Amino acid sequence: MTAWEDLVTTALLGTDRRPPATGAPGAPGREAPVALLDEAAVATVRRRAGLRPAPAARRPELAPEDPRPAPPPAAARRLAMLLADRPGTPAGGRRGTSPDLMELLPQWLAAANARGFAAPPQTLPALLDAARGRTDLRPAALAFAGPRGLWLARFNQDWRFALRAAPGGGAALPGPEDTDAIRQLWQEGLFAERVALLAALRSRAPEAARELLAGTWATERAEDRLMFLDSLRTGLAAGDEPFLEQALSDRSRNVRTTAAELLSALPGSALAGRMAVRAGACVAVDHTGDGPVIAVEAPPECDPGMERDGVVAKPPTGRGERSWWLGQLVEAAPLVTWPARLGGRTPAEIVALPVADGWQGELHAAWCRAAVRQRDAEWARALLGVPAAPEAGGPGAVSLAERAKLLGTLDGEERAGWVAGFIAAHGLSEAFQLLGVCAVPWSAPLGRSVVDALNIARDAGSYPWSFSGVMGLAERCLDPAEAGRLDALLAIPDEREDASPGAGGYWAEAFQRLVTTLRLRAAMLAELDDRDHAP
Repeated sequence: MTAWEDLVTTALLGTDRRPPATGAPGAPGREAPVALLDEAAVATVRRRAGLRPAPAARRPELAPEDPRPAPPPAAARRLAMLLADRPGTPAGGRRGTSPDLMELLPQWLAAANARGFAAPPQTLPALLDAARGRTDLRPAALAFAGPRGLWLARFNQDWRFALRAAPGGGAALPGPEDTDAIRQLWQEGLFAERVALLAALRSRAPEAARELLAGTWATERAEDRLMFLDSLRTGLAAGDEPFLEQALSDRSRNVRTTAAELLSALPGSALAGRMAVRAGACVAVDHTGDGPVIAVEAPPECDPGMERDGVVAKPPTGRGERSWWLGQLVEAAPLVTWPARLGGRTPAEIVALPVADGWQGELHAAWCRAAVRQRDAEWARALLGVPAAPEAGGPGAVSLAERAKLLGTLDGEERAGWVAGFIAAHGLSEAFQLLGVCAVPWSAPLGRSVVDALNIARDAGSYPWSFSGVMGLAERCLDPAEAGRLDALLAIPDEREDASPGAGGYWAEAFQRLVTTLRLRAAMLAELDDRDHAP
């Protein structure tokens, strides 16, 4: 490299000012410029010839075997097409009628993983490149790539993310019966390996994972303790309570808060009982008026016991202290205690009671958070209310984000039914977040409600760009069997006088893209299920 840099410097300065060594004045045969070019030619050949001779490095180990079968040839060709380079969105944001292949790739991978296929070896580089550019794609892509993908990732710095994302950095973790190997890896492994080991062990042997963590807890760094403690969410049970109670006295506030959150998710824990007493002292039914009313008296202070149990004393900017403390107490109290505390009423009856002195929003919002944390479907239904309610939800579901979280506590069919009713009553303007929590593919009632609402918006002459997010979700989530029902929507509708100029053409284009995408998705699934032509 030094010789090459000398040649470049000579060329820039000129051979008159800095003659090359072989073309110096008085040297026989060649003029200086010619000598410089000859040296540059020789140096170029040397640079292109490769590395200097050196002792041979150890050959890499062979790629591990992947026992899973390869996908059928047609499905493999489809994968190569999805992984190929694609042009970006045209100027102006108009997508045309062509499907968005990049958005179909996650669905293809999910379907292939569900069928137990392994990635064809020739697709691994493109698959790892795609996963590198999209973090949301990584879990499915790495599962499909399997052990060969992790083996290949070790040879390219750009693919190192795969080793970080894989349990144990791609290394095989010891089984729960190999206690010596587990102990050695826990004591000597890298942090990522220890996190992966704890998570894997927790899913198979929860008590052994907790005992492993307890053995080194006092010597772990605060940020590591927080990460390790989070793994106890898997398989959380009453047996974890003594360890979590000790963590309430941890020197790290974040660790204490996480321990308190986990304990509050155990309705029978001592912390849950303490929170129930505190919250119960703040909320009662008042019968002195014309009818029963929930009366609220927020806590006057945040004492050390409350702080130890996870209550954060200092409120965020703009929040009052007492309402902040009340919300945390109610959120952490077991929901099963409220019917007995409030006159034997059901959750629906409790939510229907008026709340005095403007405390309704704070109280119901705290119950919403408690229902999500404790995965209580009955309370979630009460707080959601009927989907056709004037405010499009229950009194405590003050935001779409809260409603989406409450819906997450219901089973897939009930969730889809509630969202379908919401769309039928209120249209699509606020449905995007709610649709995002529904299982894919959408159920038939939910799919019909989305298509009907889109058709209504089209007939009303609305801007189609206002519904681009919902249309994109429909392309990914609508059941491919619904494609036939959309044929009637492909024609350009007659534009009303008050309609947006050109909206009809854009709507027809969007529906054509939707139909094309659904049929492509159907073809993808058929190719993956083509056992007759499997390799």
